Amino acid sequence: MDTRPISEAPCDACDVVTVPTRQGLEAVDILRRGAGDGVGPVIHDDGCDTLGFLVPSGTAAAWDVPGSTCTETDGRGLRVATEPEPPVAGADWLLPPGEADLATDPAVLRAALGEAARLIEAADSCR
Repeated sequence: MDTRPISEAPCDACDVVTVPTRQGLEAVDILRRGAGDGVGPVIHDDGCDTLGFLVPSGTAAAWDVPGSTCTETDGRGLRVATEPEPPVAGADWLLPPGEADLATDPAVLRAALGEAARLIEAADSCR
């Protein structure tokens, strides 16, 4: 069993957590402000108005966060190298590999997405 922290564990075949762009950007901000909790590579898909967080393979099996999906890749084409092109046509890296941790810890991402949803709800209720 790999006992290294998530940011040091290899992420050759990652799962992808997809969220609406607004919530994802809030979550990225929350993660980047956090002490010691890093964020892995993040894909911005302009066509679908979503962000995709790379998380360790196997995350999809237990992912249940409302408003998001986690897709298993099983190594089918989504492999992270140091400077890859975005793996999805029409997408760009918001946080490219090499400038981010290897993958985002699913528990930390879950907390950040929850906080982001609360912030968005509070902001929208002030309008």
